[in-house]
Amino acid sequence: MNAGLPMPPSQLLAAFDPLWREPGRAEAMALRDESHAYTYAQLHHAVGGCAGWLHARGVREGDRVAIAMERSARMAVVILAVMAAGACPCPLEPMLGTEEATRRTVMAALKWIVVDDAHRHVSLQCGLPSDRCLVYAQAAEEHAADWHTDIDPRCAGFLLFTSGSSGAPKGVLQNHRGMLVNALGIAKRTGLSARDKLLHIMPLHHTNGINNQLLAPLLAGSCIVLASRFKAEHMPDLLERHRPTIVTGVPTMYSRMLALEFSRESLRGLRMLRCGSAPITEELHHRIEAKFGLPLVVSYGLSEATCTSTMNPPGARRVGSVGTPLEGQTVFLRSALGAPVLHPGLEGEICIAGSSLMTGYLLDGGAGVPEPVGETLSTGDLGRFDEDGYLYITGRLKDVIIRGGENLSPGLIEEAIARVQGVAACCVVARAHADLGEVPVAFVVRQEDRDGKGLSVDAIADAVSSRLSRAHRPVDVLFLSALPENGTGKVDRKRLRELAQS
Repeated sequence: MNAGLPMPPSQLLAAFDPLWREPGRAEAMALRDESHAYTYAQLHHAVGGCAGWLHARGVREGDRVAIAMERSARMAVVILAVMAAGACPCPLEPMLGTEEATRRTVMAALKWIVVDDAHRHVSLQCGLPSDRCLVYAQAAEEHAADWHTDIDPRCAGFLLFTSGSSGAPKGVLQNHRGMLVNALGIAKRTGLSARDKLLHIMPLHHTNGINNQLLAPLLAGSCIVLASRFKAEHMPDLLERHRPTIVTGVPTMYSRMLALEFSRESLRGLRMLRCGSAPITEELHHRIEAKFGLPLVVSYGLSEATCTSTMNPPGARRVGSVGTPLEGQTVFLRSALGAPVLHPGLEGEICIAGSSLMTGYLLDGGAGVPEPVGETLSTGDLGRFDEDGYLYITGRLKDVIIRGGENLSPGLIEEAIARVQGVAACCVVARAHADLGEVPVAFVVRQEDRDGKGLSVDAIADAVSSRLSRAHRPVDVLFLSALPENGTGKVDRKRLRELAQS
């Protein structure tokens, strides 16, 4: 572990309590946004006070608490305070519809909701009675502190919902032990320290935005600058004003930043760009590194395993790989017959084991009781390890296109298309076919005029068949101004499959 980052107790809240009050750390900046700033001592005071306020209002250990607030440092304080109160926070994404909000409330057995003035209406959408709606005010942070440091590591620490790419969103119930394992692994692999300043642009209802960009840096003593909701055009100014050392994003965020101008001074303090939460093509990876003059460190993980399970070592990244397993986790491959894949270069389903695994899924009709995951998580992703233990994602079981009995990887087709000059982004999905079962369809975004003119369908299709077999050749190429995204910034493959079929 880093110097100055002692091994904490069995869960994060018990670690934060003494660490944030340490001499030398207490006066350092911990968390800030455009309006509010907290040193570590002030953050400790605010989180403890807000936890006491929650208890005084009736929140009890084990309760699940929805949070609907403007993205802000104060929202982060409330998330941490719910955890410190021994309850389980569930931040709701913006613009959640009434039907889905009600469904989640019932599915997850949400008992309370904390809102700010702008989100009072969300409690009605959730169907919670008025006495279960707690309106946050700054005075909450001044309440008598009530900080639980004896929470069972197996207890629920965070509740989030999947993006729903393969159906209705499921609730993922993470626990305090898994969150600690993830934070320690991230801090060690990335070398997080008090010298770091992170520019936080990821959603606060997403596992990456909480576990990797809030909890891990607060364990390491770093400073977090919480920006408003991501807009590419804001990034040059944000980097100019805050001079971060680390920025984390998803591929679509970096892709949108490529056309913007950044001053040399604004990039001088950066030591690392991180990328995760969605696949990235090698072509885009190289373009990002050329743009910013820094290594792009790619990682891999799932909400079901808390957040991150593999990451490239910052000083030894390999383009195309998602890195090596983090400390405290076991990542291995399993064949279609269920046997471990032991030899480098051979493909198998990626499986994860260890203390980072979630408690379980919350499903419709489950009355808030989690469906346990067991000792091993089968991810549904396909991959291979090289001889040095670096993992490469090769596809996804459910995304494999089965054309006339032949399995085609959308990822391989996307890599071939991404190499075509003028392609800014692409995604390949299956379309049902009466004779062949399924055939590949490509969606492409132009790099320059972004409307597809000047880039022919044949050029795209020929690029694929020249690198891969003719079976991989898309039967259709559709040009879009932008690929649709879900709430976490990932390409919405479900929507594209619908478009391909229609």
